[in-house]
Amino acid sequence: MRQRFDLHCHTTFSDGRNSAEEMVLAAVSAGLEQFGISDHSYTPFDLSYCMDIGRYREYSSTLCELKLKYGDRIRLLFGIECDSYSEEVPENLDYVIGSVHYIRLGKDYYPIDISRDGFMKVAEQCFQNDYYAFCEAYYETVSGIYERTGADIVGHFDLIAKYNEGNVFFDEGSERYRKAWQSAMLRLLPDVSCFEINYSMVNRGTRSVPYLNAEMQKFLLAHGGRVICSSDSHSAEFIGRFGNGGEDGKE
Repeated sequence: MRQRFDLHCHTTFSDGRNSAEEMVLAAVSAGLEQFGISDHSYTPFDLSYCMDIGRYREYSSTLCELKLKYGDRIRLLFGIECDSYSEEVPENLDYVIGSVHYIRLGKDYYPIDISRDGFMKVAEQCFQNDYYAFCEAYYETVSGIYERTGADIVGHFDLIAKYNEGNVFFDEGSERYRKAWQSAMLRLLPDVSCFEINYSMVNRGTRSVPYLNAEMQKFLLAHGGRVICSSDSHSAEFIGRFGNGGEDGKE
């Protein structure tokens, strides 16, 4: 049965291509019963993709207005994708997606998903090309996402594998990698049991499997967790699409 809701979407309040109202109308056209907007929270060390902190009030008021305007056609929720190193988030949220886009070493922040070359550069400069050490640092950060954000949903849990299609940089079946992600998942489960199956890169045609791969899904469900699908859409045309299409944008 097709899932009739999509809770991970971005608008022009952060790095999306369409306005909040355009996204809502697209969700209605897609036949969704429930739709949530979850723009990127403010990260002071990287302003290239996130919402300006000065727009939080406008963000809140806009989504409240849209709830009233379209409430008879679709149930709208007011969310945020909160990075692990965000300093402030809007108030009166319906839900929070907790995501890791950076690791912090000392006082510096290093992006996980900026580009393939950028990913390789971080591995070289910070981990001497030990990709397993890179993964361990990433999952250690992920394991604390609830404490830092109060997340209701864990976003793209295995984002570290974004450029690893075909095990190019590390073996996702290795015991060292498995131990890193399982430890993070088990630490999160007592506080946040819902993880997304994120189809953003599958929709863009750059990966054949979504985030939260099949092994992770099986492990999560065996330990009492649950999953929801999300498009992580940055444009109106891909809302509610779980596995097809293509677009650009940050996760």
